[in-house]
Amino acid sequence: MPAKTTPVPVSRPVTPQPLRDYWTQSRRPLAALAFVLPLLALYEGGVVVLGQQAVRNGADVWLRQFLDLTGFGQYFLLPVLTISLLLAWHHTTRERWQLSAAVLYVMFAECAVLALVLVGVGRLQGLVVQRIVGGPVLPPATEMEVPWMMAGRGAFLARMLGFVGAGVYEEMLFRLMLLPPVSACVTRCGARRALGIALTVIATSLLFSAAHYLGPHGETFDSFSFWFRCTAGAFFALLFVHRGFGIAAGTHALYDIMASLS
Repeated sequence: MPAKTTPVPVSRPVTPQPLRDYWTQSRRPLAALAFVLPLLALYEGGVVVLGQQAVRNGADVWLRQFLDLTGFGQYFLLPVLTISLLLAWHHTTRERWQLSAAVLYVMFAECAVLALVLVGVGRLQGLVVQRIVGGPVLPPATEMEVPWMMAGRGAFLARMLGFVGAGVYEEMLFRLMLLPPVSACVTRCGARRALGIALTVIATSLLFSAAHYLGPHGETFDSFSFWFRCTAGAFFALLFVHRGFGIAAGTHALYDIMASLS
């Protein structure tokens, strides 16, 4: 009688999951740093080269004023602080210090698609308001298009660099630095996760929108631009929560550029 043989398990080939891998990798702080670093270098380098012609972002000015008040007025301290925050954040995740360049290319494509979506949302919101109140309604980014686009190449370049700075520093201030402590406060008050995220997104989006009308360089208040910026702030906040800092900052910068050129 033949001896019984134990069947040998057949190893199945592991099916690659590039979409899941990208989704995970692109959310990492290290990916955010690698993605934002060229934007940061472009903005800060452009500000130095353009000098008085440069257009500084409001969040950049506020953060530098705060550093000045605390005795840290060195010019390059703010970008160094941005890089340090992302490095420290990645260190706390205890993940590997490796990143594929392909992830960064796909991140740029994702940001471009998301920016187009937000442009569409702005146009749609404008059409709805136009039907309600009558008359043309312009999205916030078009309010100063004519003056700076007619002012020459230097003003155009300065404005584009300003949009890049807005993507990095507004996301740093309102999402990276503000959203986590607000979320922690809401959680400590007993809110469940879904409600906590919703309350945090609403609160930070209202602050984000209101900040555009404050200070000597603030814009004249307009209800449509205020509520659209609330919508945009919620959009960026949800991107930060679900897709990470890099996608939020890249989408913000590309949206500002696309909206100003459309």
